[in-house]
Amino acid sequence: MMVVLIHAKPVMFEFLFKRSASKPSAPDPVVAEQAAASAQSASRRAEQVARAHAVAGDEAAAFEFIIASEFADARLIAAEHVHTLPLLEKVHHAMRNTDRRVAKLMQGRMDLIRHQAAETQRAQASIATAQRLLNDDKLSPNQVAELDRQWQVIKATPELATAFAAARAALAARLEAQVVLQRAVIDAVAAARALASNGQSAEELALSLARLDAEHAQHAQSPERGSLPKHLELDFTQAREQAQSALQALQQHQAVFDARQAALAEWQAQDAATLDADVLKRAWQALPRLPESPLSDSLQLQFAAVLASAPAPVVAAAAADTPVHAEAAPRKPRQEQAPLSKEAHEQFFKTLDAMEAALQDGLLHLASEHDKTLRDSKHGRLTPAQSDRLAHVRAQFKQLADWARWGGNVSREELVKAGEELPAQQLPMAELAKKVGSLRERWKSLDTLSGPAPKSLWERFDAACSVAYAPAALHFKQLAEERHGNAAKAQELIAETVALAAEESTDWKHVASSAQRLRQAWTRLGTIDRKEKKRLDAEFGAALDALSKPLETQRQIETARREQLIVEVGLLKPSERNTVDMLKALQDKWQELAKALPLERRAEQALWQRFRAACDDIFARRKETAHAADHERREHLHAREALCAALETAVVPDGDDKARSAYIHHLLRDTRAAWNATGPVPRASEAKIEQRYQAAVAGVQAQADAIAERAGAAQANALRDKLRLAQALEAALADGDAGADAQAWSERWSALPPLDAQYERSLQQRFAAAQAALGEGSAAYVQQLQANQERLLAEVLRLEIVAGVDSGAEFARDRLKMQVEVLQSSLKSGQKPLTQVSQLMQLCAIAALTDARTASRIETLLRRIGGNAK
Repeated sequence: MMVVLIHAKPVMFEFLFKRSASKPSAPDPVVAEQAAASAQSASRRAEQVARAHAVAGDEAAAFEFIIASEFADARLIAAEHVHTLPLLEKVHHAMRNTDRRVAKLMQGRMDLIRHQAAETQRAQASIATAQRLLNDDKLSPNQVAELDRQWQVIKATPELATAFAAARAALAARLEAQVVLQRAVIDAVAAARALASNGQSAEELALSLARLDAEHAQHAQSPERGSLPKHLELDFTQAREQAQSALQALQQHQAVFDARQAALAEWQAQDAATLDADVLKRAWQALPRLPESPLSDSLQLQFAAVLASAPAPVVAAAAADTPVHAEAAPRKPRQEQAPLSKEAHEQFFKTLDAMEAALQDGLLHLASEHDKTLRDSKHGRLTPAQSDRLAHVRAQFKQLADWARWGGNVSREELVKAGEELPAQQLPMAELAKKVGSLRERWKSLDTLSGPAPKSLWERFDAACSVAYAPAALHFKQLAEERHGNAAKAQELIAETVALAAEESTDWKHVASSAQRLRQAWTRLGTIDRKEKKRLDAEFGAALDALSKPLETQRQIETARREQLIVEVGLLKPSERNTVDMLKALQDKWQELAKALPLERRAEQALWQRFRAACDDIFARRKETAHAADHERREHLHAREALCAALETAVVPDGDDKARSAYIHHLLRDTRAAWNATGPVPRASEAKIEQRYQAAVAGVQAQADAIAERAGAAQANALRDKLRLAQALEAALADGDAGADAQAWSERWSALPPLDAQYERSLQQRFAAAQAALGEGSAAYVQQLQANQERLLAEVLRLEIVAGVDSGAEFARDRLKMQVEVLQSSLKSGQKPLTQVSQLMQLCAIAALTDARTASRIETLLRRIGGNAK
């Protein structure tokens, strides 16, 4: 009521001013004073509204104006120009208890700014997370997926969205690179495993290994190497070792083959008469043996050909022919050997010559051995010249040994320095171990060539090598522990396999899945020591055989059952009615057997193909009996097409809307009945004809809806006009300007088109009551109209809540209270809620004074509800 009076007061003052100005008599002082005050107020309002528009762009001036202004409309206009958070907070604090509209506007803008700030902060946090993930060596897809889920609920600015999109694209590129790298490493592992069994030559296998090593080195240097699963590196190492073992075996095999082939070539090149079969056999047996292969068989045939070409032995035959002469023939006297001292001297000088030659060649080690031989030999007494020669040679040997010892110490210093620098190089473990081993081998060779090293120098070298080798030792120890751990896991798998085999379970599906799981787990085991690997493989194979034998027996039984199902399908008669049910039962039985125990994939697929072919044959023969029904379905299709054509070409006759609506209703009803009376149509055309029918029905129904919409709009307009006429009569009664001519009001009412019975009756009663109040009873009726204002406002607010119509900011608090009441009334049991149309009819029947704002709200409700009343 306060709002109504505020809005009505200027109108009343203006009306009074006009009436006083039109009277020829002297003006009433009170009225004149009120008119002057109203004029001044209107002038100040217009001035402050202009000032409110003028502060656009100056938020500080807008704040000062809002604080000083006395008019709510001007304050609201100026408040539209305040946007920064500090001034919004100041205006909200000042207007919180003074101007609810301005305070609500400020609160909304503050909430929006804070929400945008929070969204910006969340977006920046997500971008920071994306950048952190970009710098993370071990990026995972789960982290990126979580980042995407967080970003989906963020409303970021275009700049932040662009930044996030760039970071997300970089993350996607990294994930793609990870996928490519993992795929490349997996392919490398598969290629390495295939090298051991693809039948390549030693040279080709060596080239393939070199190529794989180069590719693996590139993979190891990839920025995404941290994302690789750990087992891939172990798998590649194991496959590489297997390929290397195969290469070594091929090389050894090739070396043996080359040696035997060279021997054969040498014997084949000799004259066959000079060959000795026994010597050839001993020499052939002394060569390394080849494994059984076509190559070894070829070489053996070639050797047999060489033996066949050699002359037969005749020594035994000659001895058999002349035994007496052989026994009687005297032995030839042995030649006289040289005296020992002469031979010793010759050997001595030969050794001495060799020592001199070794010294000239710089072979200190060989010269040392010759010197030792000379010292241990018994050469007798030497002549002075020989003694001088020996002394001269030994002096040379000593000088060379001294120089070698000095050079060896220099080399040892270099080795010590190299060993001390190894920890800083951070080499891979395998290369580090190789380097340390190479240094120690060079140290040993120096001991042989230049004599033993000083103890202090040896201790430095040994300490440097020990420190450098410590990480490799730890690494190899870990590898050994992993091999022992893998061996323990293998033993556990063997124990599990043995336990499953001992259970003698009849859950064959579980047994099959367990056997498959155990096989896969065994293949995924890491490296195991070769000695234990062979033993563990044998034990696991035996345990798995014990587990698989009952399974294989049961699979044979299941195979026989599936064969029986195929036979039963072949015995079915397609013409019988229950054939489909029986076939479906057999298919279900097949599925049950397949779920109970899956066979080997190849056997299962072959049996399934046979079973499916038998079922398809049954269905194919049944289809032959269905051709007779196709003609009937096509006839039904033609009938439905005719119904669709009738709807598509239907023309609604002219006339009033009610008759046209009835015609459309009967047309649709009869067409639906005829449509349902037809039988099924071909399945291929069923969706198409149904779509055509629905489109035709929709076209006819659209005409009916258009007719109903026009009728509803006409009713809504008539309802609005009659309600306005009733409100005008009531307002005229309140202003005292209605006059006593009830006939004129009746004629205006009669000139309006009639309404539906429910609205016509309610508004007729209201209009008749207002007409009855014309004359002497108007005062009491006006009091009643004024008394009903609160009820009218409450009912309007209630109906706006029910219809979902906005009530305006000034009714926010009242609307909230009314919503609670509406909710409470709807929750009461035993009460049937009124429809919106009924509530609108009650609202129109309330006789009350109505201001412009309330009338506008009622007409909004009329447009929302009144048009659908029918």
